[in-house]
Amino acid sequence: MQKTLADIAALVGGEVVGDGATVITGVCGIKEAQPGDITFVANPKYVRLMHQTKASAIITGRDVKWAPKPLVRTENPSLAFATMMSLMAPTETKHPVGVSPQAVVGKRVTLGKGAAIQAFAVIEDDVTIGNRTVIYAGCYVGRRVRIGADCLLYPHVSIRESVELGDRVVIHSGTAIGSDGFGFATVKGAHHKIPQIGTVVIEDDVEIGANVTIDRARFGRTVIGRGTKIDNLVQIAHNVEVGQNTIIVAQTGISGSTVIGQNVTLAGQSGIVGHITIGDNAIVAAQAGVSKSVPPNTQVWGSPAKPLARAKRINACVQRLPELVKTIEALSRRLAQLENTLGTAATADDPTRRRA
Repeated sequence: MQKTLADIAALVGGEVVGDGATVITGVCGIKEAQPGDITFVANPKYVRLMHQTKASAIITGRDVKWAPKPLVRTENPSLAFATMMSLMAPTETKHPVGVSPQAVVGKRVTLGKGAAIQAFAVIEDDVTIGNRTVIYAGCYVGRRVRIGADCLLYPHVSIRESVELGDRVVIHSGTAIGSDGFGFATVKGAHHKIPQIGTVVIEDDVEIGANVTIDRARFGRTVIGRGTKIDNLVQIAHNVEVGQNTIIVAQTGISGSTVIGQNVTLAGQSGIVGHITIGDNAIVAAQAGVSKSVPPNTQVWGSPAKPLARAKRINACVQRLPELVKTIEALSRRLAQLENTLGTAATADDPTRRRA
């Protein structure tokens, strides 16, 4: 498929700077792009690459005034580029259709119109699966699970008993939803399991990466809010509530009964203790260890996590520690010399000390 730059600008709601007749035949990253490709720059630190790329045109934000290549300036270059990828490089994935005779389907299972179940999937009794939902090979869906319409469960996803999935939920391979929360009572050195009798609710338009674990509640519900996106290798414990449109990046761990607000960003390897609240629009930076509640519209970093500006100042001081140690050692030597000099002078000036 090929389009002119003017056509692309119309499709993504942008404006052309340069030759609108430039012909685009593909989409690619800024480093890999070749003549005929359109690429994008959303992060200011990559602006310098606009002078090096071989792409024929670049999608940028509206703050970019000039580049050595024709531009399409937009409000959201990342979203515009994603739109172009969908149009010019559509996915060739073909999902399975129908119910494989090698699937195991229990009693009283309700299948919506166009639902598909691939070979070796196991669907237990009393499950409801919505219209056009696709369940790939090796998935396990437990008793009384409810799955909405247009969902996609990739191979080897496990959905335990009584879990609820909304519409348009995507879950990638190896993820387990509804495992028991980690709850034990220790008596005389022995750990006794506390029953986990709650459930998990995944609301509409959630996407969950590979090898994620979301535990069922001890009582009540663990909830993942509408539109939230979860990266690979994330652990979410029992009774956690995650608000709408939150981003949770890889290797994040959230302890039990924590409430995460709306539009929150939890960056990679962040750790959140239990029974606290992360306010709406908060950003928890990578590898932060959050030990107490974070107010809305706040950025935190460090372990224990602190407001971002303070954490940066502390980090700057830490980076200077070797030089500061050398300075302190030098000052200590000078102080010792000064004390020795002053002590010698005092002895010389005191006749009583001289006689002694």
